[in-house]
Amino acid sequence: MVEVIVFAEGQTEEKFIKQVVAPALRHLQVFVKPQTLNTSQTTKGGAVTFDRLKFNARNTLRQHPNAVLSTFLDLYALDKDFPAFEEAKKQRDVYARVACLQRALNAAIVAQVQCRPERFVPHIQPYEFEGLLFSDVQALSAVEPTWGKSLNALTTMRASADTPEHINDGYATAPSRRLEGLLHPKYKKTTHGPRAAERISLEVIERECRHFKTWMDALRGLASPS
Repeated sequence: MVEVIVFAEGQTEEKFIKQVVAPALRHLQVFVKPQTLNTSQTTKGGAVTFDRLKFNARNTLRQHPNAVLSTFLDLYALDKDFPAFEEAKKQRDVYARVACLQRALNAAIVAQVQCRPERFVPHIQPYEFEGLLFSDVQALSAVEPTWGKSLNALTTMRASADTPEHINDGYATAPSRRLEGLLHPKYKKTTHGPRAAERISLEVIERECRHFKTWMDALRGLASPS
């Protein structure tokens, strides 16, 4: 068996990993445990600075010598102090951008902690968790009885991007803001996000979201050969 600790961006991502991702990996004896990081003395979750990530990564990997550490962070509003941030911005394709960031993040954490590279599996989600929910807008629109009225608008939003992971990172057009502005009752991240993902299913999300599938495959790859 292998323990995987995942630093999650916020409570929504923490619930998604706990309720949707972790159960799908248990049969492989890969046990995923999400956790949010302290953002102050009294709050947890929210934007993760690189310094905070480094500090927590070092402590976690040293305190859990047999565990693997991963992340589930949003590319949208990522802290500018992350390694290779400016270099990655030059990449026009979002998949190339997150790959650049993840390579640099892996190298930085491994150097900081002095651990084996395979003990840190960084994942940065383009552009944010809510993009995954556009994998099946019909299933998404069924989460609340009145959301069906927005199906046509959701379908148009999804059709405007190559994949759900390409729905962009503008302040007003990021996936979560689109949902918050369109749906009634209003989309609530921690309540509706995990519920919608369960309804859509991991199978569909992985089929539609190539980068997310790469992360899931990496976690599956941690399983011991039977």
